Amino acid sequence: MMILTSFWSNPLVETAGYFSVVILCLIVSMVIFEIVTKYKNWEEIKSGNIAVALATGGKIFGVCNIFRYSIEKHNSFLEMVGWGLFGFTLLIIAYWLFEFLTPRFNVDKEIEKDNRSVGFISLILSVGLSFVIGASIS
Repeated sequence: MMILTSFWSNPLVETAGYFSVVILCLIVSMVIFEIVTKYKNWEEIKSGNIAVALATGGKIFGVCNIFRYSIEKHNSFLEMVGWGLFGFTLLIIAYWLFEFLTPRFNVDKEIEKDNRSVGFISLILSVGLSFVIGASIS
């Protein structure tokens, strides 16, 4: 029994575990973002849409940053995943608020049209709010 305990508490095993769980959560979050946005992220990126790449990159960074805080402050995988998913939910809400607070234009349509300034602001919002969300969940 002691050998199993020392195996699971080995930093290499813990890191591999956290990495695997966060990669899975990142994939799930990107699928959800694909559903939430009106454009197809990966098709737009493949065709060279820089605005979509900026916005998507910000979302990836934001999700990973939130999980970074969650890993740092929570002792169990379930707590880490739960708080990370809660933070991700807040990031989705922030994206909807961005759309709501810009009534003069449609954020999704502008990003789909490769409006890089809107894509850049989306990136900055995702990254910036991930630090606020991360600090609040830790």
